[in-house]
Amino acid sequence: MAEFIKVTESDISFVQQLAQKSWNAAYKNILSQAQIEYMLDQMYSTKEISRHLNSENYHYYMIKEEDQVTGFIGFEFHYEPATTKLHRIYLLEDFIGKGLGKKALSFLKEEVADSSDKRIILNVNKDNPAKAVYESQGFSVFEEKVFDIGNGFVMDDYLMEFRF
Repeated sequence: MAEFIKVTESDISFVQQLAQKSWNAAYKNILSQAQIEYMLDQMYSTKEISRHLNSENYHYYMIKEEDQVTGFIGFEFHYEPATTKLHRIYLLEDFIGKGLGKKALSFLKEEVADSSDKRIILNVNKDNPAKAVYESQGFSVFEEKVFDIGNGFVMDDYLMEFRF
């Protein structure tokens, strides 16, 4: 049974290690190594994660299965009116395809149902097979967008939503 453990400041370096491992597995055939490293530096710096952890609406949880941390999820309540944004959900490569992503999405839906938000949004790379997992859990594409993230890199994403 999956457990979701709230991340604290003392867990930041562990989250950074999980991000490094999971990103290199998830994006090795989608993004260049240079873009992976750039995005990890931007999105998972100690300063950035600490800023998130000190925000009342942003939450990180480690995903634990059978006494082993298998990944993490990060989301933000009230990102837009009545909307929670799923910013991060990553599993270590050995745990992909074992239903943990679906359990994490169920956990997220429960957390959002307890808030005043009525919608969950997320971005997923157009070449990421995780899109099918989101669709199997009731998410649908509402827009396609290319984001310039600096340093000559872009994110070419589907924007997806789940409505309660």
